[in-house]
Amino acid sequence: MPETSPPDTHWMRLALAQAALAGQGGEVPVGAVVIKNGALIAVGHNAPIGQHDPTAHAESAALRAAAQALGNYRLDGCELFVTLEPCAMCAGAVLHARLKRVVFGAAEPRTGAAGSVMDLFASADLNHQTEVLGGVLASECAAVLHDFFKPKRVTANPVREDALRTPEDCFANMPDYPWQPNYLSDLPALNGLRMHYLDEGPLDAPTTYLCLHGNPAWSYLYRKMIPVFAGAGQRVIAPDLIGFGKSDKPKKDSAHTFTFHRQVLLEFIERLNLRNIVLVVQDWGGILGLTLPMAAPERFSGLLVMNTMLATGDVPLSPGFVAWRGWCEKNPEFDVGRLLARGNPQMTEEEWQAYNAPFPDRGHRAALRAFPQRVPENTTDDGAALSRSARDFWLNDWTGKSFMAIGQQDPVLGESVMRHLQSQIRGCSEVLVLPQAGHFVQEHGDEIAKAALGIFNPR
Repeated sequence: MPETSPPDTHWMRLALAQAALAGQGGEVPVGAVVIKNGALIAVGHNAPIGQHDPTAHAESAALRAAAQALGNYRLDGCELFVTLEPCAMCAGAVLHARLKRVVFGAAEPRTGAAGSVMDLFASADLNHQTEVLGGVLASECAAVLHDFFKPKRVTANPVREDALRTPEDCFANMPDYPWQPNYLSDLPALNGLRMHYLDEGPLDAPTTYLCLHGNPAWSYLYRKMIPVFAGAGQRVIAPDLIGFGKSDKPKKDSAHTFTFHRQVLLEFIERLNLRNIVLVVQDWGGILGLTLPMAAPERFSGLLVMNTMLATGDVPLSPGFVAWRGWCEKNPEFDVGRLLARGNPQMTEEEWQAYNAPFPDRGHRAALRAFPQRVPENTTDDGAALSRSARDFWLNDWTGKSFMAIGQQDPVLGESVMRHLQSQIRGCSEVLVLPQAGHFVQEHGDEIAKAALGIFNPR
């Protein structure tokens, strides 16, 4: 039985719950509900960014859902509750739908069409009049918006409107990650996005270990290798790719392309003027990273490669990777930490939970959704031609030292993939096989790092 009509504040609180859903998805937090005869008919929240739709305002979403529920585009007798004063577009939709009443929370002084900038509802020339009431739970509705925009206003490096920044408290009290963060946002490719990286050890160290993570990890993955390298007097740089870790996270999946991420890394190396680099790569860290040295071979002296591949488009992707990509598509909200824990039962709960820290909600997960689909599969895919050029470079022009570590339990990029890659790297004869390690081989990184020092920095 439909419930009897409660006070307006009850319905506005339901609209606020919808606004919270919008905020969690990285949208401006506005929510709406439609009721009729004291019963809830439909709900909606802002989603123009996620849906790539300028009309996907909360009011529009709620009105569409109500029309579907009632089987009629006329919503006679219905009432709309929305947390923010409607704009002209939504006010027009309300009038076309013949709503009985609109109740809004916070006024919108820039675009409000219910009295702030204009008042479409007050026009006596229109053939329908809708009753309007503003200011219901106005302070609560305004606070939601204020809290959403506050970080953008007060941060020295503000977040771009099309990106999110994981709150710092998400990274509190993580085990074995004591290092101070470093940020930059003025690389041309970043276009204002903020990128995080770790920088440990002396600046004038003989070798710089550049550690590139993959998907869905971040620089936390190198926590067992960084102390070994830095403790031996070497410099260690571990950036978080855009969309991961403490770096900014574009809201749109389409922001993540092979070319974009590679260009960011090239500019990052140039900005820090890194020399005598040992390139340390795994997963996407290798898919991208293995294309970097050919652009500036004088900067690189070594390669430590772990469970990755060159995605050239002219060789079929491994069955394990194809299965992984399909699983990701079916499970876009997968638990990152539990995924790591499945292949690394030695990890504590605090450790595997740390892998979830950068991704507090679906709005922060665009990179996780995009990266499996961005691995070049065909010869014309973004990055495929670069990867073929890189293959030629490693086979014919590479003159540095190379070391390969293989996690033998990896079902995605395991030993057969790695042995094929070994054949494409000139002089890659040093191989460490770890029978107990899976895809995220860095979870056994102390052993690998010690072996690497013996190759790249022998005493």
